[in-house]
Amino acid sequence: MSMYAAAVARYFEAWNATDADALTKTVAAAWSEDGTYTDPLADVRGHKEIAAVIRGAHEQFPGFEFRLAGDVDGNHHIARFSWELVSTADGSAPVAGSDVITLAEDGRIASVLGFLDRLPEA
Repeated sequence: MSMYAAAVARYFEAWNATDADALTKTVAAAWSEDGTYTDPLADVRGHKEIAAVIRGAHEQFPGFEFRLAGDVDGNHHIARFSWELVSTADGSAPVAGSDVITLAEDGRIASVLGFLDRLPEA
């Protein structure tokens, strides 16, 4: 597994953690201490703030999980990938996006720049 795929796998472990202890551990494994997460709805830094964003997504979409959509593409310390938020009950995916991550020297995520490609109709 490439360093990019490994980082993205840890990223999805964090985004899919619903237990508070697991979320704390997976965020720490995925992001550097001062790592950032920025998308149209959030701009946060550090493990606690990133975990809060993830908790908020689970509160808004209970019974959904984040899944990789396609391959991870990377070069130097940068990777990009697409994802979907999928219902575990019926397989629907009302939300999809694309993210670009920058990796720290230790292979954890230093920054995420997220883009929302599909949102549920209001």
